[in-house]
Amino acid sequence: MTPPVRLPAFNEEVARRYLEGAIPTSGLPEYLGIRVVLVEPGRLQARMPVDPKLITRIGNMHGGVLAALCDHVLGSVCYPHMEQGWWAATVEFKLNLLAPVSSGTVTAEASIIAMTRSTAVVRIEVTNDGRPCCAAQGTVLIRPPRLGG
Repeated sequence: MTPPVRLPAFNEEVARRYLEGAIPTSGLPEYLGIRVVLVEPGRLQARMPVDPKLITRIGNMHGGVLAALCDHVLGSVCYPHMEQGWWAATVEFKLNLLAPVSSGTVTAEASIIAMTRSTAVVRIEVTNDGRPCCAAQGTVLIRPPRLGG
């Protein structure tokens, strides 16, 4: 069994704001309907409906949609452990598409497997109505607020 990961302090207020929707989504996460449903130390879960407008001509959701979901939770899981005002930028991530998705709900669970003050490595498991459909892992760069604009 893997020993527990040592993480920076967990900010309950940031977690609560995610769950209450007080941290607004915009851009692609908003368009896709991604909603955070669980935030715990080192762990975040988000769901999105499989909208018919995301289905390709062959009847499955485009893999890029799963990539966007993974990219979103890859950074989001880090914010409750980061200093206020700091931001997470994806440096890289890899995903394996395991099964086609054509309907229902997609759930992504992100878990921090390593984190320092400047980087985090996150593993993501994605299911489609309980069936594994994607596995991913990535790295984010953690940066201080930009000063002067």
